[in-house]
Amino acid sequence: MADFATYLFTGVGLFFFVAGSVGFLRFPDVFSRLHALTKADNLGLGFITLGTAFQAEAWRDAALLALIWGLVLLAAGTVSQLISRDALRERDEK
Repeated sequence: MADFATYLFTGVGLFFFVAGSVGFLRFPDVFSRLHALTKADNLGLGFITLGTAFQAEAWRDAALLALIWGLVLLAAGTVSQLISRDALRERDEK
């Protein structure tokens, strides 16, 4: 049962990663690309983390996976804010 849940959640996570990458390639401006990439990739990583947590041998390992996911969420939010702020500055300078 744990193997099935792992396959299911990692497959869903992979779908979100692919959807975010397609959105990044197809959307016209920086802001919509950032939105597609950060939202879909964060959700995809969450599903992959959940899927791999089913294979963890101890609760500590699952908690470390959740901590890593939380740190990636904070980093992605910070980086997307910095990129969008820079894009706004460049747009205002033109």
